[in-house]
Amino acid sequence: MNFKYNIKQRTRTIQGLRSFKDVLPKKVKKILLKKGHIYSQILDNWMLVAGKELFKVCYPKSFRGSNRLGTSCLNIMVKRGHEVDVEYSKKTIIDKINSLFGYIVLEKVKLITFEREQKKIKKINSSLLTKNEHINKISTINNDKIKNSLIELSKIFKKK
Repeated sequence: MNFKYNIKQRTRTIQGLRSFKDVLPKKVKKILLKKGHIYSQILDNWMLVAGKELFKVCYPKSFRGSNRLGTSCLNIMVKRGHEVDVEYSKKTIIDKINSLFGYIVLEKVKLITFEREQKKIKKINSSLLTKNEHINKISTINNDKIKNSLIELSKIFKKK
């Protein structure tokens, strides 16, 4: 390979094939350098790591790699009421993640609880609504064409 110094650019370029890392944008490179690939691998294999029961009640939120001051830590979001189950299985989660990568990647797991409120969608049943309620609402409309079309529409819904 020949090295070519390009005057118009700040960095030097190499003619020939480039590595995949050199093609990526700068922001993506920063994530990869901060061990972002570890977090993505954990997300991909979370069902295998946590198991079917824990997979339903928890998910990994973030991964902080080790540095000079601290150890590597995985933050896991846990549904309220299931903290004890995940607390007892912390050691197995750490062991499975480390065996997944083949070296010690994770040293600590931190649990964060959340409360998921399930919103129930109310299904409006057309048979429960009376004809008088629709007619009263439709009668307040000033435009005759719109009134007639809404009345016809309500007749079609009543048939079904």
